[in-house]
Amino acid sequence: MTDKHASLPTDPTRGVHHYCWKEMPAEPLKGGISRKLITADRMMIAHVYFKKGDDVPQHSHENEQLTYILEGALHFWFGPTGAQQITVRAGEVVVIPSNVLHRALALEDTLDVDVFCPPRQDWLAGTDAYLRG
Repeated sequence: MTDKHASLPTDPTRGVHHYCWKEMPAEPLKGGISRKLITADRMMIAHVYFKKGDDVPQHSHENEQLTYILEGALHFWFGPTGAQQITVRAGEVVVIPSNVLHRALALEDTLDVDVFCPPRQDWLAGTDAYLRG
């Protein structure tokens, strides 16, 4: 008789990790922007900190993005001409589909939570020049 469960991992919690945002170092970027990243195999979450007036230049990426504003406000422009505009304030979320051109401006000091699927390889590799200029 064979054990049909023999191929299951012996530790069902393998891969579980715990993080505390306040203990993580922030990566400084351009202007007053900084961020903290947590990455799993198929998704990424980030705390992104902005000072009033910080801007994120127009860009796009294959990753789907959820931006949840915890504090402050970001104004977004979407599409090649920026014709669609949305201001996202504390307690609000904007969903940005894959490959949609977008840019943002911090209307006040802001903390946003960005969730990406799949993880942003350019952020992990440090090749996100648009945020480092």
